[in-house]
Amino acid sequence: MSWIQEAELNLRERLCASILKTLRWCLNLNIREVTVYAFSIENFKRSKEEVDGLMELARQKFTRLLEEQENLKKHGVCIRVLGNLTLLPVDIQELIAQAVLATQSYNKCFLNVCFAYTSRHEITSAVREMALGVEEGILKPSDLSESLLGRCLYSSGSPDPDLLIRTSGEVRLSDFLLWQTSHSCLVFQPVLWPEYSFWNLCQAILQYQVNHPALQKAKLLHEAACRHQQVEADLACVLEQLGTVGETGDTECKQELILKYSREREERVSNFLQRLENKRRKFLTDLVQSSAPFLRV
Repeated sequence: MSWIQEAELNLRERLCASILKTLRWCLNLNIREVTVYAFSIENFKRSKEEVDGLMELARQKFTRLLEEQENLKKHGVCIRVLGNLTLLPVDIQELIAQAVLATQSYNKCFLNVCFAYTSRHEITSAVREMALGVEEGILKPSDLSESLLGRCLYSSGSPDPDLLIRTSGEVRLSDFLLWQTSHSCLVFQPVLWPEYSFWNLCQAILQYQVNHPALQKAKLLHEAACRHQQVEADLACVLEQLGTVGETGDTECKQELILKYSREREERVSNFLQRLENKRRKFLTDLVQSSAPFLRV
């Protein structure tokens, strides 16, 4: 770390301190879930010296988290790390796995850290998982839907964000939660992140409150449209199976067949999602068991 200028290191420490400070404010305001963008996959394109410095900072922060397990337990903080962990050095993967598994049962508040993450990569990964499910015969092609894709994302265990805050005067999302923020309030603020204040947060929350009715209406309309599309898709599959597309048939019989098909689809989807969750959990537990851990699972 000798190559890092003191001013640069201080800036990075200030960035981390700003995150912790803002998390405390959110907790005091009863905001129970926060997602932060810590490291983009695009950041790997920076110089080797800079990437190595950021990785070393990550080692320090995740090690510190593991040392603070009692405080995390006391406050019920569940840590989740979203991203392609295989792109990271193995020792950092192991630290992350330990932090995630050590706090997985806590549920008072949730901190999601996007690390080695871009939204495009997340969506691509979700599509790949669904395609694999079809290839292995767990899913039918007709089971694939917008709703299922959303449940295959890294963030599937969390609700979509109500509010996204972009600081530093930037007017782009930088490939952050593109799928999840389609009905979120987007607030762009000129303040630099290290100088972010409680009043900046209050301003963003106020903007969300002002726009909440319109956002909620759009979200509910979209959810209703998705449900309608699923009903139509189930009906089309039933009619195709019967070979009676375009014919009316017996309405009551048709309804029973649709309900039966819907239950079967939901069972297939549930089994697929459980396998996906088990696969992701096994990745973490294997990392923990192969390390010199703070805990054993």
